[in-house]
Amino acid sequence: MTRKVLVLGETRDGSLRNVSFEAIAAAKTVAEGGEVVGVLIGENVSALGAELVQYGADRVVVVENEKLKQYTSDGFAQALLAVLEKESPEGLVFGHTSLGKDLSPRIAAKLSSGLISDATAIEVAGGNVVFTRPIYSGKAFEKKIVTDGLIFATVRPNNIAPLTKDESRTGEVAALSVEIKDLRAIIKEVVRKASEGVDLSEAKVVISGGRGVKSADGFEPLKELASVLGGAVGASRGACDADYCDYSLQIGQTGKVVTPDLYIACGISGAIQHLAGMSNSKVIVAINKDPEANIFKVADYGIVGDLFEVVPLLTEEFKKLKVHS
Repeated sequence: MTRKVLVLGETRDGSLRNVSFEAIAAAKTVAEGGEVVGVLIGENVSALGAELVQYGADRVVVVENEKLKQYTSDGFAQALLAVLEKESPEGLVFGHTSLGKDLSPRIAAKLSSGLISDATAIEVAGGNVVFTRPIYSGKAFEKKIVTDGLIFATVRPNNIAPLTKDESRTGEVAALSVEIKDLRAIIKEVVRKASEGVDLSEAKVVISGGRGVKSADGFEPLKELASVLGGAVGASRGACDADYCDYSLQIGQTGKVVTPDLYIACGISGAIQHLAGMSNSKVIVAINKDPEANIFKVADYGIVGDLFEVVPLLTEEFKKLKVHS
């Protein structure tokens, strides 16, 4: 059964986030050969439409308004609902990001629709689109299908591979005028506490520190290793509580959920709350002085040793590999 599926493209600092391309790939599966329509909402975002097409969207609808310069659930909901009314799709896909987690339940409620959140895999089986999502903090997985109405889902970053970019693909990028009114919240200033460089939620490599880093300065070797590997730095709740780093780096049940290709845990004991945020990483390396640390139970590779000795050695070896490659 072919379907028209809308995909909300997310932007950051004037560029499309990688999760937008992953959402297009997910929408292609949901559409089953039907039309995939990208949606861009913001101010001066129409130039990004062509890139959505190059990653698989058939065409793009753009809603631009000065009141949409910064994200607000009120403003984006008004814009997206107008697009939904015009397009009447059978499916809708978001990234399971801060924006997606805030906006998707609001849209679902407005449409009296169900919502499958945090999908990590999508397949077609027996004529149904089957979504796989983690439950019980990642200890188990469930499969969900939508039996009636709009197929509405959010997809976890770094789990569904985007399609290969094809710069020869072309498609219509059309503007839709929407009046944005009665906003209950207006963003006047954005103060960023997030770390510079690679976005933690989308990073392919994450170097994470726990209480074992002992201080804010203890994160410096981790930052250097992350820089060499082109990755991001994360932290356990314990490290954040101890004021070694900002809570924007926290990974775990009450922080960010990450699924990188490589996760290196440094001085992290492996509390169940932290494991909930990273246990689905493709390869996990644990560095800890305590051979009985719980983190070794989920690690693919374990190094029993002092992180302040091991991490600099790893950094030097990776530097050598980069030089020779």
